[in-house]
Amino acid sequence: MRTALTIAGSDSGGGAGIQADLKSFAAVGVHGTSVLTCITAQNTRSVDSIFPLPSEEVRRQLRAVLGDFDVRAAKTGMLYSGDLVRTVAKGLRGTRFPLVVDPVMVATVGASLEAEDLRDALVEHLIPRAVLVTPNRPEAERLSGRAIRGIADAEKAARAIRRLGARAVLVKGGHLAGELVDVLDDGRSIRRISAFRHDREVHGAGCTLAASVAGYLALGLTLPDAVQAARRRVSIGFLESYRAGRGVAIIASHAVPDRYAVWAAVTEAAPQLARAVPVPLAPEVGINLGFALPGASTPAEVCALRGRIVRVGDRLEPIGPAAFGASKHVARIILTAMRFDPTVRCAANLKYRVKNARALQPTHLVVASFRRTREPGGASTMEWGTERAIVEAGTIPDVITDGGALGKEPMMRVLGRDPKDVLRKVRRIVKAVAP
Repeated sequence: MRTALTIAGSDSGGGAGIQADLKSFAAVGVHGTSVLTCITAQNTRSVDSIFPLPSEEVRRQLRAVLGDFDVRAAKTGMLYSGDLVRTVAKGLRGTRFPLVVDPVMVATVGASLEAEDLRDALVEHLIPRAVLVTPNRPEAERLSGRAIRGIADAEKAARAIRRLGARAVLVKGGHLAGELVDVLDDGRSIRRISAFRHDREVHGAGCTLAASVAGYLALGLTLPDAVQAARRRVSIGFLESYRAGRGVAIIASHAVPDRYAVWAAVTEAAPQLARAVPVPLAPEVGINLGFALPGASTPAEVCALRGRIVRVGDRLEPIGPAAFGASKHVARIILTAMRFDPTVRCAANLKYRVKNARALQPTHLVVASFRRTREPGGASTMEWGTERAIVEAGTIPDVITDGGALGKEPMMRVLGRDPKDVLRKVRRIVKAVAP
């Protein structure tokens, strides 16, 4: 098993710091080693005290780890003081593995986690060693000396921090108003990476992101791929965050998507869907049912029916097993919906008759539509049509319809949180429109 290293402080509340880092390493699939820099007395409401460990003890920990383990990547978190930064930088001298620097300065609850000389020490001794620096807005302002009021400012700050010697900088957009956008400057280009903004504050998200990037780098992923994979893990952590104390929620750093549970849900629901739908509501191309992993971003992370649900005599039957990556068509619908609401992870398709539009009204389902004739050239119908329907409806519809086109059947797509949710909606639709 590959090994990663975290150099950070201890969070007695278990939501951030060393505790979150080690849980993140385990979830990524690497062995986690650690060097403790500070002991904090904190919970989900406050940081009551900070006790920096003697620099000699930090040096001994680092020497012990590096003297025995084949560390493939490392990350730093709370270093607190210039003295500890210099100790860590000296201890890493001569190492060649990638280093992710999370310049921790302020806790989620608002408490300062730095001494006065931290910023200058990071700039002089550690940032030039970093393959990636992951500041949030306040940290990026401190490091770059620039005020950040929007995405353009974040790009300028990222560029300024990279000029301090880092190979790449990811300025996180969680503290900026409006759409959630992270800015990644890797020296070749600056990319704006959009994400869903969860309506909750969680403890430990920054630690989870940086540790996950380090974990994926330890596994051999390229930096862009490691960043994308880590951001998916943070998204899953938000979805499965929980309250353990009386303050802010804690991110689920340890959360790992359960592929078997997703596969089993599709496998169990497929025959139920086949029994629920009358043959006249089955499209000529068949019915498919897709269910995505939490945080999914590619069709390979969406489980669907390899052979669809098709007509066999006078009934419908699922043909072929459920499998990940089995359908790009339904996957594009789901992945587009998840950009607007990551909890909407399931979809199925049925035949649509325009005359049934009025019949759907008593179901109280939200119905939206798009016209293929308005599709711009080069666009993917499922991505473009789903996005257009969502934007025009101002919400995630329960049903998205289109009247078809030359060689394309009229279709309705039923969206929901999981196969059971979709199945409930399908039964309501069948009751309203079935002949």
